[in-house]
Amino acid sequence: MSSDSRTYESYERCVIKSFKNNGSLHRVWMENWQVPSSNLHPAHAAEEMMVFVNDHTIIREADGKEWVSRVPAVSFFIPREWFNVVALLEEKGIRYYCNIASPPYRYADVLTYIDYDLDVVLLPDGTFYDLDRDEYDRHKEEYRYNPSVRQHAETGLSRLHARIEAKGQPFDGDEVRRYYNEWLTHMTHLSGQGGGEPS
Repeated sequence: MSSDSRTYESYERCVIKSFKNNGSLHRVWMENWQVPSSNLHPAHAAEEMMVFVNDHTIIREADGKEWVSRVPAVSFFIPREWFNVVALLEEKGIRYYCNIASPPYRYADVLTYIDYDLDVVLLPDGTFYDLDRDEYDRHKEEYRYNPSVRQHAETGLSRLHARIEAKGQPFDGDEVRRYYNEWLTHMTHLSGQGGGEPS
């Protein structure tokens, strides 16, 4: 299939919600567009990744406050993995913000997951570091994370580190930019036709 024909396939609109282990709402990304399965990189398709693009979307915090994201983002959710990856397309390059979290759950037009505080940031120069270990240690007692959750979180962190160190998927700047550019072309194409939002 040519890139032109792939570009104009349907993107599904989706709300992404993260929760804390006690069931309380953490954060909501209001407008995201899921990349059609036929547009996925073969390695991403093989892992059944769900890939979403957003650009200046409204983000609602747990306290109801709202703000607008500053840069485009391409997010990767991998079934059965206890982490997700958000590629931020910044002026200085792509910065990856990775969340240790439960595997994603998709119902209708909403995707949810539980956020477990631990984060990993991968910079454009290839260096990476962990964030919020102290928050995780505090919350695992406060929210009474059970032993299984603690094990999944630590294993997820190790598996994430291994992917980063191996320069594995989805840490591929060319693919991140392709996803974003194809989505942008799609939206521009619809706008030029006088069409509404993708179905």
